Amino acid sequence: MPLKSFEELYATADKLLSPIPVAAAGGADSTVIQALELARRRGWVNPILTGNLQAIRERADSLDVDISQFQLIEEEPNSARIAVKEVKEGRAQLLMKGQISTPYLMQAILDKEHGLRSGKTIGQIVLMEIARDQRSFLMTDTGVTIDPTIDQKIELIESVVDVAQKLSCSNPRIALMSATEKVTAALPDTQVADTIVQRASQGEFGECIVQGPLSFDLAYAVDAGVKKGIDGDVTGAADAMIFPNLLAANLTVKGIMYTAACQFGGILCGTTSPVVFMSRADSVETRLNSLAYALHLL
Repeated sequence: MPLKSFEELYATADKLLSPIPVAAAGGADSTVIQALELARRRGWVNPILTGNLQAIRERADSLDVDISQFQLIEEEPNSARIAVKEVKEGRAQLLMKGQISTPYLMQAILDKEHGLRSGKTIGQIVLMEIARDQRSFLMTDTGVTIDPTIDQKIELIESVVDVAQKLSCSNPRIALMSATEKVTAALPDTQVADTIVQRASQGEFGECIVQGPLSFDLAYAVDAGVKKGIDGDVTGAADAMIFPNLLAANLTVKGIMYTAACQFGGILCGTTSPVVFMSRADSVETRLNSLAYALHLL
């Protein structure tokens, strides 16, 4: 089965029996406040905002949003410590990245005593939906691990398989991305991909199909495979794309975000609780998408 669409994720979230407490780090942000208010009205969440309370209230007032139903917690500037603590101690079930830089957020998440470490590689998994082609696929790691080792890539594969299965794709097709489909010493990541494929063929990663290396056109478009004479179960039908490094992943995902007619949302994998994780530049719609996505992973 294909990955669930955002329309389906919204419909599922609308059926929640009770709202989920969500702690937002860096709550003095217009899109964070608006997205959480929309989610609260739909019965998805009970919002918890951390940060400068005066700034949060002023921002809410400027948006004409009544935040009397929000819990507000004062926090020192540029720190996610309190928001992470709310999740760590069970008062919130989701952490949300607000108007705070990724390094500050990761510092709190990775804190050995008070953070959300699970022992697995932490990475961002973006759910991308292309309306024109009625296609949805996952992309990782688009935001955290700069140059993953083979062991880290394997953990990212395990995480993306878990996410795909929670999104109703029981046997996801995983593409190991590169600039070419040929294994060559000139591109060491192609050799890593070949090794991972061999391990996948022995059933190491469970219910999934792994193919690579594959260029983006081969992972996405059936006709590219036909023209290049490259077949395989993943060719033209990838449910998830594992990139060789952060540079390739981030450039690809942002190129799609800003040029294609698409919807997208992002979460962190490898943490003890889901983290709603997207750019500070993202829209209300993207934040709401990310919330619906993360709620489905609980």
